[in-house]
Amino acid sequence: MQQEQTAPALNEVAYAPYRDPEEFIVEWTDRIWVRRGIGLIRENYAPDSVVHGAYGTVRGVEPVVSGTLQKINAFPDRVGQADDVVWEARGDDAFVSSHRVFSAGTHTGMSHYGPPTHRPFASRTIATCLYRRGVMQEEWVVRDELAVVQALGLDPDAIARDLAFAPGGVVRSAPPKSPLTRGDSGPRPDGGAAFRGECEHVCELIEQVWNGRRLDRVTDWIARDVTCHTAGHRDVIRPDGYQRALLDLLAPFPGGRIEIRDVAANHSAPHGGVRVAVVWVLRGVYDGIPRYGRTTGSPVDVLGASQFLFRDGRVVREWRIYDEIAIRAQIAHARGDEPSP
Repeated sequence: MQQEQTAPALNEVAYAPYRDPEEFIVEWTDRIWVRRGIGLIRENYAPDSVVHGAYGTVRGVEPVVSGTLQKINAFPDRVGQADDVVWEARGDDAFVSSHRVFSAGTHTGMSHYGPPTHRPFASRTIATCLYRRGVMQEEWVVRDELAVVQALGLDPDAIARDLAFAPGGVVRSAPPKSPLTRGDSGPRPDGGAAFRGECEHVCELIEQVWNGRRLDRVTDWIARDVTCHTAGHRDVIRPDGYQRALLDLLAPFPGGRIEIRDVAANHSAPHGGVRVAVVWVLRGVYDGIPRYGRTTGSPVDVLGASQFLFRDGRVVREWRIYDEIAIRAQIAHARGDEPSP
């Protein structure tokens, strides 16, 4: 496998005035979320920007400003620490970034989850953004809201009933035919030549193990000492833990299939070497194990994102983020559950 490769030439207009796309992403996030420059979103996002989330797609910059303001009000001491930024060029004036954020704070403000609980929380987010000439065009953002709800001592099913919504708003376009060469964010450098071996490795893992259900072959792709960080702020280790975490995701939707929507790869020694970032969507029917209460036979869309770290040719760590509250909310809608009092 290719272990290191010079990044394709990228004009500094893509990330100015910062030294590279990683610093660009980290500093803009800090200016908006930590220093509370909420209105700066109007400079950072295009007026017609598109944001795909677990609850559907939002168009325009003002909903982003509004949502950010409300989230900061709910968790005013929240700090999002940048864990990693896996970025890749999209032409000579644009790049896509998979930004993994570790957040911690306290629920001291009114929120969509109700009055302040004054409890601390910790969770992860992966925001995948397409920037062109320093302006955000399209984003795919996934948050581990189950971790937040559980840390606040709230009932996930009660929260889901309040948020109940019909599926169908999560990235409805046809999946890319060959995400290794061109994903939702556009064509990859040199037809997908960048870290081709590692990217093929991840796509084969998803196709053979996740979609093909060949959990017995998982060690063909992952290391013995693998760690997987997944929804609910859970950490699992070793191939057995990796298998169980995957079963937790798939067993409620046994006929479901994962679409790979985008791929990016990057080498950074400070971040451990080669990392491959993937945006994916699970489309299934809730007719398997009743993990979320009585089954409904209804469709469910799950927007997810993963980052895979390689060591000696195998995946040694995966960060797998998806919003389990959004899953429960779709099922609550299908059951016709009444909102909580």
